Amino acid sequence: MTPDLRILRTDSSHPDFRTLVAALDRDLAIRDGDDHAFYAQYNGITMIRHAVVAYLGAEPVGCGAFKEYEHGVAEVKRMYVPLALRGRGIAGIVLQAVEQWAAEEGYHTCILETGIKQPEAIRLYEKSGYIRIPNYGQYAGVDNSVCFEKVLV
Repeated sequence: MTPDLRILRTDSSHPDFRTLVAALDRDLAIRDGDDHAFYAQYNGITMIRHAVVAYLGAEPVGCGAFKEYEHGVAEVKRMYVPLALRGRGIAGIVLQAVEQWAAEEGYHTCILETGIKQPEAIRLYEKSGYIRIPNYGQYAGVDNSVCFEKVLV
């Protein structure tokens, strides 16, 4: 666990958020291969009003965000922790920060999509209380997508 982790609430214009998302996109381009263009069209960060960046000291070490999917339902987006920093609980803390902010904004449920080629993300969501649901929206019928939902307390 990382007791000195600090969470900054910001938006998608923050330079540290943008740097982490660029690293995420590079990783996803490799993992997704030929499917990357399909997913990339839904992962733009323009106008995301709710983004978090995690810091260890002055170093940005993780990020996440949410946006409204429909009334009362927030979609978790752009979750990322650099490979060298994984296994320290950072992603779980970032996810909790995203969920807490969504709840404060009046959302009762979080949904998300991740890729079947991201087993560490799937494990994070399952251990964080998310349950697998049928693929929603643009991900319906997409074999490489896995969708989850969590009702916020």
